[in-house]
Parts: sequence; C-alpha cells; structure tokens
Amino acid sequence: MALYVMKFGGSSVGDIERMQRVAKRIIEKQDEGHQCVVVVSAMGDTTDDLIDQARLLNPNPPAREMDMLMTVGEQISIAMLSMAIHQQGREAVSFTGWQAGFETEAEHGRARITAIRPERVLNALDAGKVVVVAGFQGTTADGEITTFGRGGSDTTAVALAAAIQADTCEIYTDVDGIYSTDPRIVKCARKLSEISYDEMLELANLGAAVLHPRAVEYAKHNNVRLVVRSSFNYNEGTVVKEEASMEQGAVVSGIAYDKNVARITIRGVNDLPGVLAKMFGELASAKIDVDIIVQSGVMNGKADFSFTVSLEDRLGALNVIENIGGELPYDEVTSEVDLVKVSIVGAGMVSHPGVAAQMFKAISDQGVSIKMVSTSEIKVSCVIEAGRLNDVVSALHTAYGLDTEEQAFVGGPQDRR
Repeated sequence: MALYVMKFGGSSVGDIERMQRVAKRIIEKQDEGHQCVVVVSAMGDTTDDLIDQARLLNPNPPAREMDMLMTVGEQISIAMLSMAIHQQGREAVSFTGWQAGFETEAEHGRARITAIRPERVLNALDAGKVVVVAGFQGTTADGEITTFGRGGSDTTAVALAAAIQADTCEIYTDVDGIYSTDPRIVKCARKLSEISYDEMLELANLGAAVLHPRAVEYAKHNNVRLVVRSSFNYNEGTVVKEEASMEQGAVVSGIAYDKNVARITIRGVNDLPGVLAKMFGELASAKIDVDIIVQSGVMNGKADFSFTVSLEDRLGALNVIENIGGELPYDEVTSEVDLVKVSIVGAGMVSHPGVAAQMFKAISDQGVSIKMVSTSEIKVSCVIEAGRLNDVVSALHTAYGLDTEEQAFVGGPQDRR
C-alpha cells in the first residue's frame, strides 16, 4: 500500500461529468490498494467569476474580504467531489484548508505556509476514507482566513504530501505531462519523461503554468516525488526529481514565456553610492517583486536604468518612485506594457557555449528586437514585444532541436477507459 496525494485543477473538475470522472479515477487508485488524499481547485472559471463580481461591487476590495470570498470556490469543489465519491460507493470526507491543519502567515492574497498539523487528515485515512482537501487556503494563528495566491493549490498538495510523508504527489491537469514548451502554441512540443527540480523551478518562475513555483520549491526542499499527468487519459506523466537525465542530449529542456511583464525606465538618476539600494529597498518594502534590472552607461554623472515588474505591480512601482523623487531626483520615468519575457532553460547550457547567441539569432530572424536580457547558469531570458510571441516560441523550439513528429496532448473528454 502506498500513500498518494492527488491534485486536480479547475479544468479537471470543471463540470459534473468531469467531477464524476475524477471520482472514478480516485476510486481506481484506491482499488489498487492505495490510500488517497485529494486536493482540488475551484471548478472551471469560478475564481475568475468571483473576482469579477467583487470588482463590480468595489473596484478596490479589501484584501481580507477577498480572501473570505476566494476560498468559496474550493469549498464547493471539495463538497461536490466528496458527494461524487460517495455516489460511486466509497467513503469520503472533505476538509477546508484550516480543517486540514494549514497555518499561514498573516498576508492576505499571498500567504506562505508556516505549519501543517494534519492529524484530522491522517485519522480519516486510518478510517479508510478518501480525504478531499481544499487547495489554496489556510488560516493564521488567530483564525484569519488566508489564500496562497493563484496556483496555490499545487502548493497545498506538495506541502501536504511532505507533511504526511506521502509516497507520491500527482498533479493532474489538462496536459499529460511537462512539455518542452506550451503545446497550445507548438503542437509538436516534446513531452519530457523527467525533469530536475531546478529546471522545473526555473520554468515555473519564468511563466510555465503547469506547476506553481512554490510547489516546486516545497518538493525540492522535502524531496517529494512529483508527477505531472493528465486527468483525461492514462498516459505516463513527467517525473520531477532531484537529478534528471538530459533528454536525447538536448542542451535546452524547455521554453517558457510570461505575458505578465511591464518595464519601467528611470532616466537621469544621480550616479552615487546607495542610490539603487534605496530605490529597490523601497520597492521591496512595498512588496513589489523586481525581475530584470539593466543600467546603462554613466554620462555627466547621471545614469539610466530599467527594470521589469508584473503588470499588477506597475502602478504601485510608479507610485513608489514618485514618492521618493525628492530624496532621489531623476529626470523622467516611463513604463511599457504589451511585452513578454521569453526564456530558454536547460541544465546542459552551463557547459555549452553559444546557446545565448543561438537564441538571439532565432529571435532576430523573426524580425523582433530584444529589449532586455537576463541570464543564469541554466536559463536565458529576453524581453520582447508581445505581438510575435507565437512565432518566436516556435522558432526557438525548432532552433534547439526540440520539435517532434508526435502531436502533443491537450485536455478534453478523451478518456475512454
């Protein structure tokens, strides 16, 4: 007997038929002799619909009340999935995040887990029940409801798997594994049989939506065996593990993109010690994450620099810069949207010179200019205008020899078992 944590995303439980299919999948796992803890997201577009309704009432709703509202979607899912499992002849019990023992810091909308006390989960397993847990949510030590941010159900699943020492954490989604790039853009994308934690963390941070970055961090830190697979078929998935063999000698394992990018440029900043420390310290205090930073040459004692933030942080970043203009004078500040960050990732890049040059050529061959560049040992990122994204991703995929003759699987009612 093995202990599995099975996480199903919103597309997997998006309607009654899919909910019944998931219940059948869980029972099949139990019939193999395994114990099952299931983590689910809100059904389909429920979370987006709740956000839209909230903003009709109040364009700037209080963060606490948004967390109170946002947890409703997952609670609907866990109750309905438990009912579906009961209807198919098995015992199941649903728990909210706090009933399952998730305690978090007091940061609404992006809380981090501080402790997990899974006694109720373990007791229900011992009683032979399927345990269904709401993803994405917990409570503070004084009982305030919090959420983990979008994609946080992945984090719930992996953290719970670590806490109850599960043998495997399976993430079920609408694709049947991790691909070399988004199979919706490149139909001949290569499915990876395995990938390292470090490569997956880079891809997740760079925009690959198949796994949440914090979930990968938890898996790496706690050595959780993580498998990504489809809820619509029984194909073998992708294993995320500490070390992975390079797929067929590929230097680049994957290509990711992130449309959630804004660039801010500040011109005419005095080139003095501590200026950048002050500027980015204030941004950090405002909880604004800065990604790529580029400073130009100094002229007449002044410098220009640009940096990227998420689209939702753009106005906040501009407000921070305006507020410190008296202490740190500058000539002009501008911002740009309609940008995308395209990245290549691969553990083999560190020992292969010319990988970045090949990326720059593939992008330029599409007639696209590169605005910013960032590199590390296993990734290169370029900020470009968004209009030619699909062409650039396809060109990069071909340039690094990742194309296959097989058609990538993207979800749908194709389960015939």
